[in-house]
Amino acid sequence: MKDLINIAIVDDESLFVEGITVLFSDHENISIIISETDATKFLSRLVELPIEEHPDLVLIDLQMEPMDGFDLVEEIKMVYKDLKIIILSSHYKQNVFGHMIKMGVSAFLPKSSNKQDLITAICTVHKTGVYFSYKDHEMLKSYLNSKQKRPNLITQEELSPREIDVLKLICKEYTNQEIAEKLYLSVRTIESHRQNILDKTGAKNTVGIVLYAILNNIHPLPPRIRYV
Repeated sequence: MKDLINIAIVDDESLFVEGITVLFSDHENISIIISETDATKFLSRLVELPIEEHPDLVLIDLQMEPMDGFDLVEEIKMVYKDLKIIILSSHYKQNVFGHMIKMGVSAFLPKSSNKQDLITAICTVHKTGVYFSYKDHEMLKSYLNSKQKRPNLITQEELSPREIDVLKLICKEYTNQEIAEKLYLSVRTIESHRQNILDKTGAKNTVGIVLYAILNNIHPLPPRIRYV
């Protein structure tokens, strides 16, 4: 049996929240454990819950009141850095998409996505920490090459061959200890390499590191596995 994925959803459209809850009501491996129409109430519930009862990931809309999705993502990333976030919004646009990825979200799906696409995104994010469709990939390339201000995910400073080795293993979800064993280095050295990668790429977290690797053809896009 596959791992159970516990999900939270935050969207101020109550009918949409109810619809998503019903959508997964009979799914064997996905469970909606928190549903909120108010982002501030969602944050309050997280504070009250012990860490072990937190959701694995949260689906968030962007256009909400009184707190919108941008502010909610920022709050989550400041306090709950390991909580994975999937944006599910009708504002699936290049500039919004690029900005949310810079903030460290794991995936961004349009609300028009079908059930299978959503399941695939949820399961892929749960397993690998990030999900990009091929359309996302092209959109990100276009965003990074546009005249608007570029995100700090690409810099002129190149990674060393050893940093690229470490980067590839990070993308494969190896821990610092596992990377150290594979490369015959100390954990402290791997930690130093990881920090250098963050500094050079401008990434803020592992999602940003994986994004950098994908956009620079260091790591391939995850295969489109169909989950049922």
